[in-house]
Amino acid sequence: MKKLLTLLIVIAAVIALYWFCKPLIAKVFAEKIITQYSTQAIRMGDLRRTIESTGTVEPEELVNVGAQIGGMVISFGKDADGKTVDYGSKVKAGTLLAQIDDSLYLAERDIARANCAQGEASIASAKASLEEAQAQYNLAESDWKRISVLFEQGVTPKSEKDTALSAYEKAKAALALNKAKLMQAEAQLVANKANLAKAERNLGYCVINSPVDGVIIDRRVNIGQTVNASMNAPSLFLIAKDLRRMQVWVSVNEADVGEIKPGLKTEFTVDAFPNRIFHGVVRKTRLNATMSQNVVTFVVEIDTDNSDGTLLPYLTANVKFILAERKQVPIVSNAALRYHPGADYKGEIPPLQAGERLLWVKEGETIRPVVVRTGLNDGTGTEIVAGDLAPGTEVVTGSRQVTERELKQSAVKRGPGTGGDESNPFLPKMPKRPNQGKKK
Repeated sequence: MKKLLTLLIVIAAVIALYWFCKPLIAKVFAEKIITQYSTQAIRMGDLRRTIESTGTVEPEELVNVGAQIGGMVISFGKDADGKTVDYGSKVKAGTLLAQIDDSLYLAERDIARANCAQGEASIASAKASLEEAQAQYNLAESDWKRISVLFEQGVTPKSEKDTALSAYEKAKAALALNKAKLMQAEAQLVANKANLAKAERNLGYCVINSPVDGVIIDRRVNIGQTVNASMNAPSLFLIAKDLRRMQVWVSVNEADVGEIKPGLKTEFTVDAFPNRIFHGVVRKTRLNATMSQNVVTFVVEIDTDNSDGTLLPYLTANVKFILAERKQVPIVSNAALRYHPGADYKGEIPPLQAGERLLWVKEGETIRPVVVRTGLNDGTGTEIVAGDLAPGTEVVTGSRQVTERELKQSAVKRGPGTGGDESNPFLPKMPKRPNQGKKK
């Protein structure tokens, strides 16, 4: 019993001694924690802030050539090279583009001409009738005046006077009627001439001529096809006036359109020529915005030079609006501007004024804050306008806590002269050669 009690006392003493010495043991054998910093050098370079969007290359001015009358297309004209008008044909103003069957319009014109001739004959007949009525009126008037004098003298009876008066009134009415018939014939001739002019104009519409100099972008009819112009003028050809001057129509989100002004410089590429950068200038922003899935967009027109004819209509353009640009300025990573050591830093942090930012520079195993004034920001890097930092200075972009053992293991695994940690499971593993490790 005494041995058991003694054993229990010894065990209790050992446990008490362990708990009493545990903090001291942990302090002696604890690993040292080291802060490991990741850095990035300040570099010299170009910086720009842009808005990116997509658009379509369009001819600067398009002319839609339509038909004002209906009928069947029976032939096409010849272009500047003597070939039949087709896609890409170069045409001059007045060049015959297409001919519409004019047989019906020729008949209508001939009918209108015949009506005009008939109207002229009706006028001649009305004039002759008017002259005859005028003569009868003059005779009746003379008889009436003569008989009236004789009646006053008592020579002629009242019945003759009444007969003369009746003849005079009839002649007067006949004269007025013939004057009206002449006016009617003249008015009918005017209407017939108008119908003739209309028929001749419709006949002229059977010939479709180019209104401008340009290049045919689209031919929308074929020979034998009937066009119908009863409601709307059908489109036959689409002509670009000058392909040396092109535009890019770009859809811009409402959040960005406020920064786009006329005269703003742009750059764009097209998939057809991916290695070439084209330049343009903003002309205007159209006010007729569109909404799609609750997103409002505006169309911005960009003028660009196409003197060499490289750009083709309707290519898709990837556009950058250059809002601001700097050449060969000190640039720091935005990650460095976001970094802060937090509560672990025990030193003094200088106060910041408006427009100032804080960078942390590594000096040995410690870091120190440096106040800088920043400028243009392109989303990944920021311009340093003022500050005591030269290009090439390493600034802190992040940090992590590691033990000395982890740091040594990382250095061993990385090896001298390697650019990364080979223990990373996401890095590719290079296969060993069959004779690797064997001595020759």
